[in-house]
Amino acid sequence: MAKHSKTIPARGLRVQDQIQRDLAEIIAFELKDPRVGMVTITEVQITPDYAHAKVFFTMLNDNKEAIQNTVKGLSAAAGFIRGQLGRRLTIHTLPELHFVHDTSTARGMELSKLIDEANATRAKDSEED
Repeated sequence: MAKHSKTIPARGLRVQDQIQRDLAEIIAFELKDPRVGMVTITEVQITPDYAHAKVFFTMLNDNKEAIQNTVKGLSAAAGFIRGQLGRRLTIHTLPELHFVHDTSTARGMELSKLIDEANATRAKDSEED
């Protein structure tokens, strides 16, 4: 979900959330690029003037080659996606889309695994005492 801060007005947050919902539908149902598979839009960050939107996404297959192919596919289809987005939104400036792979989920899983290992080691050490 989007980080809500005081620097972005409430309207900007609503626009970000609406863009995220619409992009998810467009990519899932209208985009036919074979390089783009199962993609989840995790966050959209827009500039205050709505000129640019950074779109963060995750995938089930997180190997580097699949990520690169998906980024290339999404970047190549950015014009089509932006056009479909323009049909759904009524805002004065339609943002240029920049797609970025979101590594926070994978990083969170790694940290969770490390915490579990540390807790298991601690439990094992306390049993020995």
